[in-house]
Amino acid sequence: MSPAPSDVVVVGIGADGWDGLSPAAQQAVSRSRVLMGSRRQLDLVPGEFERVAWPSPLVPALPELFEKYRDVCVLASGDPMFHGIGTTLVRLLGERVTVIPHPSSVSLACARLGWALNEVEVVSLVARSIDLLRPVLTPGRRVLVLGGDPAAVAEVVGADGQIVVLEQLGGSAERVYPWSGQDSDPLCVIAVEYRGSALSRVPGLPDDAYESDGQLTKREVRAISLSRLAPLPGQLLWDVGSGSGSIAIEWARTHPTCRVIAIEQSAERAERIAGNAASLGVPGVEVHIGRAPDALEGLEKPDAIFVGGGVTVPGVMQACWDALASGGRLVVNAVTLESEAVVAQWYARLGGDLVRIAVNRGSAVGKFTGWRPHMPVTTWSVTK
Repeated sequence: MSPAPSDVVVVGIGADGWDGLSPAAQQAVSRSRVLMGSRRQLDLVPGEFERVAWPSPLVPALPELFEKYRDVCVLASGDPMFHGIGTTLVRLLGERVTVIPHPSSVSLACARLGWALNEVEVVSLVARSIDLLRPVLTPGRRVLVLGGDPAAVAEVVGADGQIVVLEQLGGSAERVYPWSGQDSDPLCVIAVEYRGSALSRVPGLPDDAYESDGQLTKREVRAISLSRLAPLPGQLLWDVGSGSGSIAIEWARTHPTCRVIAIEQSAERAERIAGNAASLGVPGVEVHIGRAPDALEGLEKPDAIFVGGGVTVPGVMQACWDALASGGRLVVNAVTLESEAVVAQWYARLGGDLVRIAVNRGSAVGKFTGWRPHMPVTTWSVTK
């Protein structure tokens, strides 16, 4: 069945080109006046069209392109709605867009490998950091990497995994082979079976997972604080007085769509936060250098706020409370008597949940084992 007429049709196309398109897709292409896509994709389609290759950078140019052209067919790799241009165009143009998908490279790769598609983790590295691969490398996990360089993937995986490269899937030049350092076609999917160790995504990573100058929310306190912050997919956290970035990083690790702005006045610590975030697989943590409350002005409004430093600075608590929308969560950690006094005032005003956390860790006392206490932490949490 042919799709309804549309001003913009997005057609998924594979390495097999025109011959691999369904009749509906071929018809949609044929009745268009303008073809848009990458130069490689445009070369896959025969016929007389006005052909427009994507400019760079692409996304900022899209509104002007679709003001200028009508009766457009956009060519996209595989399934346009899976890490593809289709989602961007639907978001931009709405009902002007009709999408005709093709089997994605992920579907084709799983078919070649005999992997269950629903059990595979997919990571897109198209214009993104290789560090995004780190959190998904867990024992026994199968991972498909899109848009990556096999050499870079191999450097992250190390000796703890097997790498298979799948080139030009669905086309006449298709190749599937174990990677051992050879050059690969840029149009490839990288399959990884990982056998090494990994850090859990559950909050409360070991303290030594972080580079720190001592400004680090300790493991047990961190786990409790994050349970109060209650991260949800797609939500944004402000980590005010971020220190080593542990709260920000573990919020971001809970789900790929969780976002963070870490606010830290020390440039040295801000650099350390960025390094910790990259090494722990969440390079998208945004680090904002400045002193609250002034540094909070103009930032995107958050769903949750953690205050780990600067509690006693005039205006910080009020600015954080004002920034939260209804339903937003505020969590504050206090260690000193002065910061506890501020928390007590806010607790008296707004209520919420007040907890004192005292952690003792076992350590050697001569030939025996004793308890060594850490400074107690008062945690106040409240929902607006």
